[in-house]
Amino acid sequence: MNDCLPEVSGTWQKVESVLRQVVASYGYQEIRTPIVESTDLFKRSIGEVTDIVEKEMYTFEDRNGDSLTLRPEGTASTVRAGNEHGLLYNQQQRLWYMGPMFRHERPQKGRYRQFHQFGVETYGLDGPDIDLEVILLSARLWKAFGIEKHVTLQINSLGSNEARQAYRETLIDYLKERADKLDEESLRRLESNPLRVLDSKNPNVQAAIADAPSLLDHLDEESKTHFDNLCERLTQAGIAFEINPRLVRGLDYYNRTVFEWVTESLGSQGTVCAGGRYDGLVEQLGGKATPAVGFAMGMERLVLLLTTLSEDALDSSSADVYVTAMGDDAQAYALEVSEHLRDTLPNVRVMMHCGGGNFKKQLKRADKTGASFALLLGSQEMQSREVAVKPLRDGQEQQTIAFDALSSTIADLLNA
Repeated sequence: MNDCLPEVSGTWQKVESVLRQVVASYGYQEIRTPIVESTDLFKRSIGEVTDIVEKEMYTFEDRNGDSLTLRPEGTASTVRAGNEHGLLYNQQQRLWYMGPMFRHERPQKGRYRQFHQFGVETYGLDGPDIDLEVILLSARLWKAFGIEKHVTLQINSLGSNEARQAYRETLIDYLKERADKLDEESLRRLESNPLRVLDSKNPNVQAAIADAPSLLDHLDEESKTHFDNLCERLTQAGIAFEINPRLVRGLDYYNRTVFEWVTESLGSQGTVCAGGRYDGLVEQLGGKATPAVGFAMGMERLVLLLTTLSEDALDSSSADVYVTAMGDDAQAYALEVSEHLRDTLPNVRVMMHCGGGNFKKQLKRADKTGASFALLLGSQEMQSREVAVKPLRDGQEQQTIAFDALSSTIADLLNA
């Protein structure tokens, strides 16, 4: 688990702001669920034979002896909340969430045991049009972050539960014939969750499954029509994609459409965002049958990608304007100037110098904050009701501004 220090928290705030803006532009509403849930919720939703439930969950007993778990993902909690508060049955919902999740997995680049996840969930809509909307929303995020050229969309269909079960038997037969080429993890998954063998990163296993039967060849007619329609709509919308017949999801509740956005800009290919349909989950958790589709992304991985691609993404500045004052008389004026700017420009970060010192010391402190401008105030400025504005970044000339024109001038300078 890691700390988010002030030098990177500005980047996180920018990322969070963009995420909120984009989902709001599609009419999605935020839902916030508890960090701790009943362990049974995740066993019923994720599947008892998945890696998450078997090896990765932080589970403990409370004082009443009830088994509780720190949430490892957000969808199960969202469905639980929707069922509990009557949000899902015979209704349409477009929801999003953002917050910490917990998995006791091996830490790696961009992954931690406490990590933050952003997710989108839709309920009550079963056509390929909502699948398209969810993918379009995720594509708009990459444009907003300026990384659309660094991610690739991969899609697949898992079909209906019945079709997948039939394919499962075919796949097991194929894998058993090549059991000597499978690693220990794949052999363990062979009976419990054979589709996950297709997701193996072991080169030897990948070679063994190269000629495995394709799930796309075993789709039921309805799922095939749904998938073909989605592919057609993606093409019409100008979204480039690759059909990856080996793409499966690690959670048991997925069906039909599954997709991932992957990148090679972090070294080996890594997933930035993943999602798909989970039409049976609401009923599985005690609600009425409700179609659902959504996605989730690890925010640490996204922040890492942004900072890897652009040094500008790492914003460690703590102020836009730094107010200095020379002499006790000017201190009161500096306070008036600072509060005036905060009243009139609420989105501008104004830091007032504390601790005294000469102008050289104060300007050195101003530079360390990353501020674009320093305001220099002394007895002369106080008496004439003026402010000296000194640019700190672009080498422009210092200028003196009347107090009444200060807010508009600062706004123009920061937007220039």
